[in-house]
Amino acid sequence: MKMLKKVMVVATLSLSLFGLNSQTDAATTTHLVKSGETYWTIAQKYGLSVNYLKSINNKSSNALYSGQKLVLPRTSITAADKELMARLVSAEAKGEPYAGKVAVATVILNRVDSVEFPNSVKGVVYQNVNGHYAFTPVQNGTINQAADAGSKKAVEEALTLRGKGNGSLYFYNPKTSTSRWVDSREATVWIGKHKFAR
Repeated sequence: MKMLKKVMVVATLSLSLFGLNSQTDAATTTHLVKSGETYWTIAQKYGLSVNYLKSINNKSSNALYSGQKLVLPRTSITAADKELMARLVSAEAKGEPYAGKVAVATVILNRVDSVEFPNSVKGVVYQNVNGHYAFTPVQNGTINQAADAGSKKAVEEALTLRGKGNGSLYFYNPKTSTSRWVDSREATVWIGKHKFAR
């Protein structure tokens, strides 16, 4: 009986580890380092920050070697993605402090990196579930207005800090929201009028 329990525990752990690895594999890709490349050039190519690139590869040194493989998120962030994010941040966080704008941009990136959401900025921003968009500005059209400079800067800062923070996946303004579903989620931080949660 003890042997059976041990086999069951090992099998369960193996399945758990396999499940975790398949999620990680599905959420990442690799880059083969070429001669002359640096963390900075690779990060720029894929729309990442150097710190994020190093953190997802568990690296603290700046040393890179030709032929080395680096793990990358499944998707990179393009200039068009940054513009779309900035327009959403501008519409969602109008009148909010700068930290709130960064936090809204971070929610978008966290969703892109999460297996629970679409794996692209466009997919996250325009996600539609049962006829309802995830973000009010998409529903009411304010996503189409030009982004302000503060929102563009907030997107760049969120990209620099990608992978850091409290893992927020949701935010809302309790005074204007008609849905309280997000109250069932773990709160991460309050910034201005927005409550953030994961």
